[in-house]
Amino acid sequence: MRKAKQKPDVAELNDLCRTIRKDILISLNAAKSGHSGGSLSSVEVMVALYFYKLRHDPQNHQWEGRDRFVLSKGHVCPALYTVMAHAGYLPTDELTSLRKLGSRLQGHPHMLKLPGLETSSGSLGQGLSIAVGMALGAKMDNKDFRVYCFMGDGETDEGQIWEAAMSAAHYDLDNLCGIVDRNRLQIDGDTEKVMRLEPYCEKWASFGWNVIECDGHNLEELMAALDQAECNCGAPTAIIAHTVKGKGISFMENQAEWHGIPPDDEQLALALKELDTKPTKEQLERADG
Repeated sequence: MRKAKQKPDVAELNDLCRTIRKDILISLNAAKSGHSGGSLSSVEVMVALYFYKLRHDPQNHQWEGRDRFVLSKGHVCPALYTVMAHAGYLPTDELTSLRKLGSRLQGHPHMLKLPGLETSSGSLGQGLSIAVGMALGAKMDNKDFRVYCFMGDGETDEGQIWEAAMSAAHYDLDNLCGIVDRNRLQIDGDTEKVMRLEPYCEKWASFGWNVIECDGHNLEELMAALDQAECNCGAPTAIIAHTVKGKGISFMENQAEWHGIPPDDEQLALALKELDTKPTKEQLERADG
């Protein structure tokens, strides 16, 4: 029997998201390469998973009963590495080794380099197939761990995604939850111009999935969606998380050109200044008092 987790303080998690955004930008600036836009749009989803929903143990990353997380859109690993660092898997000081020669923090996740990664990823379209295999294995072995797969919306142009979606429904994998970062931009521009995805939710539903939509930057909505997914029986769940590419930085938001470039020194300074001007939980409490 899985035990329900106590909901964390949302204001504290929002403060953590801001800190994580800073660390992501600093690591990308240090690397002089990497993916800014999708990393920033992914923050709240990964925080909701690692600090609320996932059963995991940073001190025992191979614990058999742990939930599994597959980052299918592996190019946004700066967000994953930073969330994992704040969860206790690696020192935060290591984040500036991103993409450096010999670093554990490769430009795409490398499971043989960094403990805690369930799989290497980065070849778009393949993560959901891996997650389906993990979820099916859990069913066959009567294990109660759950599997979560985080995908990009542009990534779902890949046909393999829909083959995996079809098989997940065929095998009634209600222990599988796919989460889509629906920021509506991919490297070549608007997802609806590159390869039209709408009606998007209807597509997942027609493949036999339980579908939940939410604001992908609202932690309360994300946690509620993850709870609903866990209660659903007989079918996998797709959470369509509506997000903003480059979220949190005015000159990056909704700009496709920030898909795969890092901030330079001047841009980093501007971005950190923007993040610093947003009130923290402590400041809001003082204002209310």
